[in-house]
Amino acid sequence: QVQLVESGGGLVQAGNSLRLSCVASGRTSSLAAMGWFRQAPGKEREFVGRIRWSGATTLYADSMKGRFTISIDNAKNTVYLQMNSLRPEDTAVYYCAAAVGYDDYDRPRGYDYWGQGTQVTASS
Repeated sequence: QVQLVESGGGLVQAGNSLRLSCVASGRTSSLAAMGWFRQAPGKEREFVGRIRWSGATTLYADSMKGRFTISIDNAKNTVYLQMNSLRPEDTAVYYCAAAVGYDDYDRPRGYDYWGQGTQVTASS
């Protein structure tokens, strides 16, 4: 089992930045990749990006490229989501997820463990 705890969400003005953290504990040796998703009210959970546990490669949703950056600190078992130039449409609950494989990396079903989510609100 793997446990994930996100932190760093909050209320920011549009145009500003925010960094989310996700600490993994438990059987982290079984993990292949970490992902970030978000879900706005009334909408489906949306893929933000993914990083391999080794940190070797990252993938992003097209709409996030250039503004969002995912990184990993293996010594701390922590994954980060740096969000710059936030827009009101980025407002959502952001979830950290962990996968033991690489299939369906951009879909929730591709992940085996989930954090509780952290709210991000970008006000105009």
